[in-house]
Amino acid sequence: MLAERTFREDVRVDFTLPGRLTGLLADLDAFIEREIVPLQRQDDNERFFDHRREYARTDFENGGVPRPEWEELLAEMFRRADAAGWLRYGLPKEVGGSDGTNLDMAVIREHLAHRGLGLHNDLQNESSVVGNFPFVHMMLEYGTPEQREEFLEPMLTRERRVGFGLTEPEHGSDATWMETTAVRRGGDWIINGAKRFNSGMHTATHDVVFARTSGEPGDARGITAFIVPVDTPGFSVDFHWWTFNMPTDHAEVTLRDVRVPDSAIFGAEGEGLAVAQTFVHENRIRQAASGVGAGQYCVDRSVEYARERTTFGQPLATRQAIQWPLVELQTEAEMLRGLVRKTAWELDRVPHLEISDRVSMCNYRANRFVCEAADRAMQVHGGLGYTRHTPFEHIYRHHRRYRITEGAEEIQMRKVAAYLFGFAGPRKRDR
Repeated sequence: MLAERTFREDVRVDFTLPGRLTGLLADLDAFIEREIVPLQRQDDNERFFDHRREYARTDFENGGVPRPEWEELLAEMFRRADAAGWLRYGLPKEVGGSDGTNLDMAVIREHLAHRGLGLHNDLQNESSVVGNFPFVHMMLEYGTPEQREEFLEPMLTRERRVGFGLTEPEHGSDATWMETTAVRRGGDWIINGAKRFNSGMHTATHDVVFARTSGEPGDARGITAFIVPVDTPGFSVDFHWWTFNMPTDHAEVTLRDVRVPDSAIFGAEGEGLAVAQTFVHENRIRQAASGVGAGQYCVDRSVEYARERTTFGQPLATRQAIQWPLVELQTEAEMLRGLVRKTAWELDRVPHLEISDRVSMCNYRANRFVCEAADRAMQVHGGLGYTRHTPFEHIYRHHRRYRITEGAEEIQMRKVAAYLFGFAGPRKRDR
């Protein structure tokens, strides 16, 4: 009989967060309340977060890029977070971090997003008191000693700003067909081509440019990454694309006979896509966690408003038309939270390619969830929900891009299908 079975200690499953991690969140909240909230409230810095946020942040007369005052506020937030030991939490100890695990970072990212809009964790450009820093991970894995010396610490202190040039006008999700080329000339390389949505170029000192150096279009091998100073002759930032979520930092870049030395190669020659794929699973699971947190914020705010708002003599919360959509979203939040945390926990224990399909599941479902939650929050709040005096349009506009960037949701679903039908990845796996 079931009641007579004895369960071994080593097969118990405990879904509660460890005390170390819950204590960490409490300490993080205390830091935010002590250092970041007062900074947000001083000198009318609230204009960057209330209904004025898009205008306050965006230099519309200068190509739509971020206003200097906005970036100066973010820089002060970074300085305070770094001084308190939070900014580098997820990085290795060799660069001043705390070796934060994937589970740690997933829980932290969800927690910060669940707090709502604020200087502690901004949506427009992913600035946060607990940083993500994918470029640092790339540099640690692929950078030469000279490149690490030149870029690692300066990137963290924002003295060096590095853009990322992979996508092209005719090639997005499949970079193996890129048309940008680099050819040897003496001891140098000559790069020609164009990049689209090249991130960070309004303040970048350097750009990581991917170019084909050998092989044929469609080959995964033969693409090389180069670290290119933006003041190199022939390197041109033509304009910035105005995006759904403003301000923008996504530029159109042209390279005409851009000459760089052999030492500019980032990683191995012909293996640039390996550089581009560095940290992709960790980044996707953290984005998914943020989506869960922001979506839960939308649900919580909607429930609160529905309980307070009276229509036709009764609280709005008594209407099943209000209850049921929020019940659906709350149910999905609970399921996603469990999957995201379990997958992050596994990323700390198994090779990431073994669970690449589950990372994709988390990513595309969480991105879709938060968009649906923000849209439903607008509907529950009625006319107020449609205004910029509530935060939902900003949440929606930010997270909507992740259904396209970092691998469009169709690419994520394709990955799941490849594992499911045995076209790629492990064919058999204990679940």
